[in-house]
Order: sequence, then C-alpha cells, then structure tokens
Amino acid sequence: MKIAVFVLCLFLPIYSVFSQSNKKAYTQFDISIPLKGNPNRENPEINTSKNNSFFIPDGLSSKFGYGYHHNKWILLGIHTGFDWKISEKLVAVPLFANLRLSPIIGDDMRIYIQTGFGKSFAIGRGSLNGNYKKISLGIEKSDDLSFYIELSDHVLKYNSLKSVPIISIGMAITTF
Repeated sequence: MKIAVFVLCLFLPIYSVFSQSNKKAYTQFDISIPLKGNPNRENPEINTSKNNSFFIPDGLSSKFGYGYHHNKWILLGIHTGFDWKISEKLVAVPLFANLRLSPIIGDDMRIYIQTGFGKSFAIGRGSLNGNYKKISLGIEKSDDLSFYIELSDHVLKYNSLKSVPIISIGMAITTF
C-alpha cells in the first residue's frame, strides 16, 4: 500500500504538469553494468589471470521509465528497475522521479544529464528500504540509442554500510 501511495505522489504532479499541453510521451529502457575497482590488479600472487583492468564488472542493472518530454530537450517521468550488486550481495528495486535535460550539440547528437530521486527497496531483506538518488551523463545519437555513465546511491542501512553507491556504464533506448 505504501508503494502505491508513493507512486501516486510521484506520478500525479508529473501528469498534471504535462497533461495541460500537447507534449508527447516517452519510454526509456536502459541496461548497465556496475563496476568496482580491481583489488588484485597489482598483486601477481593472486592475479594469476593477469587481469590488469582498473575496473571489473560487479553485477547488473536495468531500468524502465515512462513520462513526458518537450521537444526531446526536457524529459520528466517515473522510472523503476533493479540493481544487482554482487560484492554487497544486494538486489534493490528503485522507484524514482526522473528529470533529464538533453540539449543538441551537433547534427542529430545530444548530450544529456539525468537525475533521479525516490525510494529504494531491498529484495529478500525484510522491510529494508531507504532513499535512492542517481545522476547520469550520456550522449545520444539520432537513433535514440545512448551511452552513459551513472552514479547511483541506495541509502540503505545494510550490514555495516550506511549506503550502497554504484558506478556503472550502460546504454539506453529512448522512444519518443
């Protein structure tokens, strides 16, 4: 019940702002790979595979969202998905309001900054929940495919952690 009220509180202002005009809807699907520093990069005794990468994959993230846009320049919507972080043994589901600004920088190319704020719910951890925030920086071509780097944070009091930050790289498809 709390989730339904939270979704309604997030989506109602978004709907009311954009329903008064002839703005169009958008959907966005993205998938990304969380990264962590390679702890064995400089240790030849442990690093037998000679993996000298600075970063190694640490899970999987995917998100889906719906909202309204103005000339593909300002996007406002509600998004959800999941973040799986292997090193923390955590699967979390964020539900958040999303704001994206994406000005044109060249022929059919846009750069964008995207922020989100909402709630995060841990799966399989009882009633563990907290705040969720994220910021992404990306580049989008005319075919609505974009690549981005994202910093997100699940503010959950989990084990000895006060929050679970995630740095990830990914790609998104936005349909207008």
